[in-house]
Amino acid sequence: MIGITMGDPAGVGPEITLRSIESMSRDDRAQTRVFGNTETLRHVAGLIGSPLKPGEDFAVTDLPVEGGPLPMGKLDKRAGEAVFRFIEAAVRAAEAGRIGCIVTGPINKEALNAAGHHYDGHTGMLSSLTGQKGAFMLLASERLKVIHASTHVSLKTAIERTSPERIRDTIRAGHSHLQRIGIKAPRIAVAGLNPHCGEGGLFGDEDDRLIAPGVQMARGEGIDAQGPISADTLFHRAYSGAFDLVVANYHDQGHIPIKLVAFDTAVNVSVGLPIDRTSVDHGTAFDIAGKGIAKHENMLEAIAYARRLVAGRSA
Repeated sequence: MIGITMGDPAGVGPEITLRSIESMSRDDRAQTRVFGNTETLRHVAGLIGSPLKPGEDFAVTDLPVEGGPLPMGKLDKRAGEAVFRFIEAAVRAAEAGRIGCIVTGPINKEALNAAGHHYDGHTGMLSSLTGQKGAFMLLASERLKVIHASTHVSLKTAIERTSPERIRDTIRAGHSHLQRIGIKAPRIAVAGLNPHCGEGGLFGDEDDRLIAPGVQMARGEGIDAQGPISADTLFHRAYSGAFDLVVANYHDQGHIPIKLVAFDTAVNVSVGLPIDRTSVDHGTAFDIAGKGIAKHENMLEAIAYARRLVAGRSA
């Protein structure tokens, strides 16, 4: 069973959830449960002309939305509170084994924080809810996969957090994940932090002092890891097939290339949690919410990846 969290009730989450379920086979639909609000789903189904009847045509864990259905496309702390409850319920279901993987719809971090839930996004929230110190964000597309040593922090903080141990741990997490999805001997490359990996210290010594030792630590564990490699060439090499995974040192270093080559199809995967979670790699798109024009391809990819993870666990 795959659990889909509906996302922000005022965003495009409900409609891409409905469109994705519409396109499923009967068997896949029977193995799908939405964690959200039935009234909101029915309201959005009417807005976009979906023939689905939530709660009848597919399973819904119905959770309240204060004042719902909320106005579409409007930031609202009531939506932030609802989002937290959707995700919390899905996490507990995953921990209990009632669902095999969570697929999360898009949330609005400002609404979430306005409701008093102070997280930097899904990954931090899921780490907290499962009692983990942290998790890694991996963005996966057909030809390029990137795992991040840091994500939603300032660039200054990302550099301060860089350490050989953090680099090694990120490589480890990525290696384990790729093996799980069927890549027996992953080839992993670590991007340089500074231009040209510091050019022998001319542009900074972090690559030599912090990143290279972490790569060597991973290699000592038998992992095929290389780096640091200058980021201005590495992503092209990985996209062309030289590597299975790139370790990015900070948010934009990894997100920009993925969104350039796979904006509508990249999947966000949380690595290092005791439960499985995939997600769309886009936001709530308030400007088009409820208009029936939001693309659901990204959600379909996230669902397909979730089923792949479940199959890999049971293999």
